[in-house]
Amino acid sequence: MTYPETAPYEHGMLDTGDGDRIYWEVCGNPDGKPAVVVHGGPGSGAGPSWRRSFDPARYRVVLFDQRGCGRSKPSAGEVETGLAANTTHHLITDMEQLRKHLGIVNWLVFGGSWGATLGMAYAQAHPDRVTELVLFSVTTTSCAEVDWITEGVRVYFPEAWAAFREAARPRAGERLVDAYARLLADPDPAVREEAARTWCRWEDTHVRAPGTPLVEDFGDAECADPVFRMAFARIVTHYWRHAAWLKDGQLRDGVSKLAGIPGVLITGGQDLSSPPDPARALAAGWPGCELVVIEGAGHGLGHLGVGEAAQAALDRFARD
Repeated sequence: MTYPETAPYEHGMLDTGDGDRIYWEVCGNPDGKPAVVVHGGPGSGAGPSWRRSFDPARYRVVLFDQRGCGRSKPSAGEVETGLAANTTHHLITDMEQLRKHLGIVNWLVFGGSWGATLGMAYAQAHPDRVTELVLFSVTTTSCAEVDWITEGVRVYFPEAWAAFREAARPRAGERLVDAYARLLADPDPAVREEAARTWCRWEDTHVRAPGTPLVEDFGDAECADPVFRMAFARIVTHYWRHAAWLKDGQLRDGVSKLAGIPGVLITGGQDLSSPPDPARALAAGWPGCELVVIEGAGHGLGHLGVGEAAQAALDRFARD
């Protein structure tokens, strides 16, 4: 069971000082426990469904759209929008600017999928500003994980992957993620549009797990919008091809910085998009972390058991 969707009581645009303006909103109880939502993708935006995981009487919930996506400006859906200043390190700085702008001393970090990577990176950079972490569909956006999600997972979806690869037209020795980033920067708008559409179709494929129903499929509504589709594809390929600008094993090796900070890592046992290994590796080095593996579940809050586990953790931290 989720909470009723609540409307924001405050919202605005945060000027980062380098040409980006980040959309943010706050909902729930102005005097409640502060929490920040770190959405996935990267590039999907913080839609209203995120608000429903929080008890609106207990939490002061901050949501924001990361650079280039959602209601933030300029949109990466516009090909002239550059991505050089759109990196993990920029997003961590944005989160700190937003925390200070709202006068919040510290907050709970809630995120999933790519949001788990960014949430973990933020917490390791600013552990004194984090009270708890609740992360689901856990990723660390390593080179190995990117290779799996674009290449290795083909063993489960051979026909869909063959179409995905064929549309990429990779050059000799070129990774698929690099091929798509190249196509998305092509001067021909038809080439860019087809690349964005095919990339989103592949995303819709690998976030599924055989036999596990979803509340709603990725892309059914969002990816019908060509602006969303282009922004999402450009941003996600940009981050993946650079392994999120994180050193290999950086988040796993840095997890000891979170000692004493309570955390819950939730992963689906049949999550083909983000298999459980990264969550297990993080939990092994994090004193005070609880690892929850939902057997039979796939990727995202829409899978049975994942959303319930996340809400249970948030409810418990609200009481504590």
